[in-house]
Amino acid sequence: MVNAELVLFALNASHDYGERVARNLGQLLERHEEREFEDGEHKARSLANLRNKDAFVVQSLYSDMKESVNDKLCRLLFFIGALKDASAASVTAVIPYLCYARKDRKTQPRDPVTTRYVAALFEAVGTDRVVTVDVHNLMAYQNAFRCRTDHLEATGLFVQHFAGALADSDITVVSPDPGGVKRAERFQAQLSRRIGRPVASAFVEKYRAGGVVRGSALVGEVKDRTAIIFDDLISTGGTIVRAARACRENGARRVLAAATHGLFMGKAEALLSEETLERIVVADTVPPFRLPPEAVGSKVILLDTTPFVADAIRRIHSGGSLVNLMEG
Repeated sequence: MVNAELVLFALNASHDYGERVARNLGQLLERHEEREFEDGEHKARSLANLRNKDAFVVQSLYSDMKESVNDKLCRLLFFIGALKDASAASVTAVIPYLCYARKDRKTQPRDPVTTRYVAALFEAVGTDRVVTVDVHNLMAYQNAFRCRTDHLEATGLFVQHFAGALADSDITVVSPDPGGVKRAERFQAQLSRRIGRPVASAFVEKYRAGGVVRGSALVGEVKDRTAIIFDDLISTGGTIVRAARACRENGARRVLAAATHGLFMGKAEALLSEETLERIVVADTVPPFRLPPEAVGSKVILLDTTPFVADAIRRIHSGGSLVNLMEG
């Protein structure tokens, strides 16, 4: 509904991110209330009239020290339901990091396909549209939801960063596993266009047996070049370390890593002392709260996605083109 008024909410867990999105939109976050009850239940409601308005709700779905991923998912679902009951014309869930996106198929007998179940929950409370950034498996995401979906690729932000930082380098973009080759190729093509010269490509083998990830063979040319390992997320960091060591062993002069979502789980802090890896660049869809604060700005570079997300919200509301946003 193009002519409806746009209102923007951010639940408390994503308030800081939502505030930055709001500033980039040139408006204030809409007021809401979140209450906790003694038995662990909670409620959230808008404090504004929503009748015939287009509501956008920001909530990134990752676990932190205060709320689990399931807490955040449940709160978002209940809040969307409350907005629909308050007669909002439409409700769009803006989810910078979408939970359960990696459990998108059966890998063992009787396995759940949790991505599809999460989609059904959003549809059940009346969500009109879901917007997310660099989901793990785009095809699974698009097939799981029956409501409208928009997928924002942060590739352009990484291209902008590396084009300036590596203007005079011979570059190879490396996928840390065969499954991420297409993602890395999109980054490679955009970076090549931006710097006006060819960028090479490579990938590292990866296979899993008995729950253990193995494989270190590298296909492609990295010798005497700057290798950028490009992926959608960093969890424990094991995949990145394995790829970084393979690049160094094959003669890479510099090895950098880039991923949209920096979860930094478990022993991921060991990435900071990994000698083969010079720098890690991640987006702010998940804040790097599990890393020492002094690491951010030195070995770990954080890219701001909020202007990009705000522009996407503006275009969705006004009927503008998201294709032009991501290509530009």
